[in-house]
Amino acid sequence: MTRKSEYRNRIELLQGTLDLLVLQTLQWGPQHGYGISNAIRANSGSVLQVDTGSLYPALHRLERAGWIAAEWKISENSQRVRVYRLTRAGRKRLNDERSRWETLTGAIAGILNPVKGESET
Repeated sequence: MTRKSEYRNRIELLQGTLDLLVLQTLQWGPQHGYGISNAIRANSGSVLQVDTGSLYPALHRLERAGWIAAEWKISENSQRVRVYRLTRAGRKRLNDERSRWETLTGAIAGILNPVKGESET
């Protein structure tokens, strides 16, 4: 696959969707940035790939909002890593965002697959 076709097949995330994905990933347990990125990629069948230029600003924004907390730890390969975890406020935010996402996807599905007769005005 050429670089141009990779770009053409790339799915751009709606604003705020990355926050939802990060919060959901951290619901499964504390994780460092590389682990979060891998979890998003693996659980999306490699359709969604988050680069560090998008991930780390999102992590910092979520931490400032109080939805995640972070601490330095030593990884299995003896490297110092910042590990993120979901806070109580983050769990509430995740539930709110999931509800909004379900409403949005339901509305889009209604437009893409209208019930016969309802789309005709």
